[in-house]
Amino acid sequence: MPANEQIRLKLSQVPHKPGVYLMKDRLGTVIYVGKARDLRRRVSQYFHPSKRLAWDPKLRALIEAIQDLDVHVVKSEPEALLLESRLIKQFQPRYNVSFRDDKNFLMLKVNLADPVPRFTLTRLKLEDGSRYFGPFPNSGAIRRTLQLVRRQYNLRGCRPLTPTEADYKHCLYGNLKFCTAPCIGNVTQEQYRGQVQAACDFLSGQCGEMADQLEAEMRKAAAAQDYEKAAQLRDAILDLRRATKKSRDFARLPRKLPIAIQPEKDLQDLAAILGLPAPPDRIEGFDISNISGTLAVASMVSFWKGRPDRKSYRKFRMKDVQGQDDFACIAEAVRRRYSRVLAEQKGTDGPRPEEAQAVREELQKLVDETSQRIRKGLSAKPIAPDAQGKLPDLILIDGGRGQLNAALDELRKLGLEKTPVIGLAKEFEEIYRPGHVAPLRLGLDSPVVKLLQRIRDESHRVANSFNAQLRVKKISESVLDEFPGIGDARKMALLRKFGSVQRMAAASVEQLLEVPGIGEKSATELKAFLIARITH
Repeated sequence: MPANEQIRLKLSQVPHKPGVYLMKDRLGTVIYVGKARDLRRRVSQYFHPSKRLAWDPKLRALIEAIQDLDVHVVKSEPEALLLESRLIKQFQPRYNVSFRDDKNFLMLKVNLADPVPRFTLTRLKLEDGSRYFGPFPNSGAIRRTLQLVRRQYNLRGCRPLTPTEADYKHCLYGNLKFCTAPCIGNVTQEQYRGQVQAACDFLSGQCGEMADQLEAEMRKAAAAQDYEKAAQLRDAILDLRRATKKSRDFARLPRKLPIAIQPEKDLQDLAAILGLPAPPDRIEGFDISNISGTLAVASMVSFWKGRPDRKSYRKFRMKDVQGQDDFACIAEAVRRRYSRVLAEQKGTDGPRPEEAQAVREELQKLVDETSQRIRKGLSAKPIAPDAQGKLPDLILIDGGRGQLNAALDELRKLGLEKTPVIGLAKEFEEIYRPGHVAPLRLGLDSPVVKLLQRIRDESHRVANSFNAQLRVKKISESVLDEFPGIGDARKMALLRKFGSVQRMAAASVEQLLEVPGIGEKSATELKAFLIARITH
């Protein structure tokens, strides 16, 4: 079956670069995700008439179902492999068989808070205070590199959390002198922790010195005609470079992910299901994020005609909520958002100058993008109008009956009880509506549910991202805030120079003196202060 005109146009614009492609059916559902070293060549093969006879039944069914496609370009083939795995786990396409289980790529894990830290391999990243490196597409390379790191930095390979003299008696690493054996007091725990920190720096990308050392040994072995050793060193260098090669983290998915093919129709169906007088052009979605009740935040995302309107997003850091109270957080976010909208309608609280400038820049980007799409013969995306002082056509709350009722109470207090609002509960994707006891289930394959999922997932991403930013800021700045006599300018200069408090503590006094505004006395006192704080 030849590709339709939309696919033909997209194929002509696909570059000869590595990346990931997503095939979609007529409902906009992702049905297949693949990677390619050359996107243009690989994707074109699906629609080449001469290959039609070689299609198996599964491939024939896939191609007949394709109505649209998206591509995402990356820098290298390993990055394409990582992104392919991430997207398959996200969308669960029915034509992908591999990667649909729970298997993940290997990562290295170390918890510096352990009495005697050790590096282990894992496939799951948990919020347990450990430091993670990876994921690594090539498991063999990282396993061999881990062995190399353990020998280079004299680290233990035993399994006990806190090894003792009894473990040392039958420890291969200790008897071969690969490990400095903190378990029998050969080195102190602090000295051993320094070895682990050096290995962490190496795994973070500071591997040039070791690679040069191995290359020198390889040349020396080759000159001595010890070709077996030279080959082993060559393989070690290749493993080292493959394991420590920089790649982007795709925990946050690219923005150019597929949207529905017919968002206007989905909005019409949503209006019919909810009994709205017209399709909701603007939908605003709310979600919250916190860690055990700390750093509680909320997000409000705005979708215009089924597409994200990022210039209208808002973030809230909770002011009135104490502890972990999801209902109260939703209530505060809704109250603050629509109190401001009502104030803007009355002209008592206009946008700040920096907000107005950001809106103008975003609108200019949209205008430029629309012009480019028109020149290329593509349909122009609708430009969302300014949302300032305007109520949405529909409010979407992430949660069930409790979260929905919390939002409804605040809307009533503001006199906005006529504003349509619904809740979307996870697991079964149930839609909760005011005045209806039973939730509405449309099925996970419903285009309307997928539209609401995109809004809910985007609000979830923004809330989690904001919470993570606050956590990083708190961790990075709280120690410096306790150092007397340091202002914001010098604090920012230090963080820009070293990137983290840990690296700052590892720096010498001479390196601290290189920071503008830091004198010899301040550098010496800061060095002692950071060592004392981080050690304890």
